[in-house]
Amino acid sequence: MRRWAEPLAWAVAALAIFWGLPDRLALATHISVLALFALSLHVLTGLGGILSLGQAVFFGLGAYTAGKLAQAGWDEPLSGLLAAALVGGVAGGLAGSVLARLRGLPALMVTLGLGLLLHEAALRLPGLTGGEDGLPSLTIAPLFGTFAFDLWGRTAYWYGVALLALGFWGVKRLEAAPFGLSLRALHDNPVRMQALGMSIAARVRGAYLIAGALAGVAGGLLTQTTQFVSAEVFSFHRSADILVMLILGGIGRRYGALLGPLLYAILRDFLAAWHPAYWGAGLGVALMAIVLLAPKGLLGLRYPGQ
Repeated sequence: MRRWAEPLAWAVAALAIFWGLPDRLALATHISVLALFALSLHVLTGLGGILSLGQAVFFGLGAYTAGKLAQAGWDEPLSGLLAAALVGGVAGGLAGSVLARLRGLPALMVTLGLGLLLHEAALRLPGLTGGEDGLPSLTIAPLFGTFAFDLWGRTAYWYGVALLALGFWGVKRLEAAPFGLSLRALHDNPVRMQALGMSIAARVRGAYLIAGALAGVAGGLLTQTTQFVSAEVFSFHRSADILVMLILGGIGRRYGALLGPLLYAILRDFLAAWHPAYWGAGLGVALMAIVLLAPKGLLGLRYPGQ
């Protein structure tokens, strides 16, 4: 029964949202994108203790890969998503090869600089990225040739939920695998890990590769479900927001990558409806209150001693 409890909970929650909140399917799909994005950062920060302020680099590359393929006429969604994962993973592996030599604040500053650099480049290359206007009105073919991306967002919703569930299953297996356990060791005691003869650089490269691929999938999913992409996907606030969401949910816990984006998106949606001009201030106050009451994140309330 325990083996089937988690898949059953996913199915019940997905069906409850689909039937109970049919006018909020677009928001639910966006939460799936954010949760996948946060899950990619969980691999770096939650498992490996590797801080990053440039995760939007891989997210944006995945988003533009899917967008450029659709613009060129390759509008099949699954292959476009696979290409987004591949580009994000390759970029993550390359970044990890450089960042494996750095630790702490220098590595954090390099990720920040890389994100700012790509955002500026995307704005300065309108012929490639569309600049501030982006790539609008992209056409995405029906999923499996049958399920079209309709105006009500039903296909996009199930597409996002399926990818999110698959991502969580993959990260769960990673956490139990030797590589995932070595990332935990890197997080807890890198000095001892090095003394045991384990390569820290190899773990950092692997973590960035996996995180880059997951972020690429999240970016590709955003492009395909909204049929639009712009240079904003590379912006600093993307990286900062997703780190805030992970902190809200609980760093180091897989489901923190789901609870954090869920709370953040619901708060933002509610406050924007309450006051379109000052919703940002209300969101800031709410986030400060949550962090003060739950400094270890929402899951820290469930596991206060950990």
